[in-house]
Amino acid sequence: MPEGHTIHRLAARHRELFVGQSLAVSSPQGRFEGGAAKVDGRVLRDTEAYGKHLFHHYDGDLSVHIHLGLYGKFTDGEPPLPEPVGQVRMRVDGERHWLDLRGPAACEVLDPAQVQQLRDRLGADPLRDDAEPLRAYGKVRGSTKPIFALLLDQTVVAGCGLIYANEVLFRAGLPPTTPGRSIGAELWEQIWTDLRALMKEGVARGRIDTVHTEHTPEAMQRAPRVDRHGGEVYVYRRPGQPCLVCGTGIARGPLAGRNLYWCPKCQG
Repeated sequence: MPEGHTIHRLAARHRELFVGQSLAVSSPQGRFEGGAAKVDGRVLRDTEAYGKHLFHHYDGDLSVHIHLGLYGKFTDGEPPLPEPVGQVRMRVDGERHWLDLRGPAACEVLDPAQVQQLRDRLGADPLRDDAEPLRAYGKVRGSTKPIFALLLDQTVVAGCGLIYANEVLFRAGLPPTTPGRSIGAELWEQIWTDLRALMKEGVARGRIDTVHTEHTPEAMQRAPRVDRHGGEVYVYRRPGQPCLVCGTGIARGPLAGRNLYWCPKCQG
């Protein structure tokens, strides 16, 4: 599932391609036909990312809410408009570009009250300037759940996914099983600040890199990481490989229904 930096990149791209235009919106697949009809021909006023949720805000106080889930994917291009390929849930046709959406977990039209209700259910998004890290900390310090699980809880931190959760805890030298109530305010600020910086870099680069300069392939004279997720990381999907800091084998185990990776020494 795409992490929050990907959704923020999509919001920026769609803003650049379509905002200010009257758009033709359709559903070649048919599953979004009713929703498409509500916004077809309207002007797109803005796009917005909140955690893993993407919004297209149209004239008339109507918003298309999209959650990509595990399989959702956007493609876009320039005219001529191609014939739909596969199950295209939503097609957007603008003045100079088109956009197709396939396989999302959610694609629906919401009014302002419904958009606000969705936002209210979400936690603080580190990539938003209006985020409230203390709001997230209030949920963390009152919980007995492991900090790893709390970082993945979208009602606590919106947009943080599996890679960022594993990596930010390694960089903090913190055991992932540490209960939230054991995290002090200063440590939480450190985690939040680092997570925000890493995710902002992800937006800029379009991939997740979490290693410090001294641990890059160039600095360590090692081969670059080869993985479909790309990017240089410390622990994520590196079980059994030596820690880039201390050389200990990276461990893997299940936690909160997800794959947890950690260094037994650096995070001991």
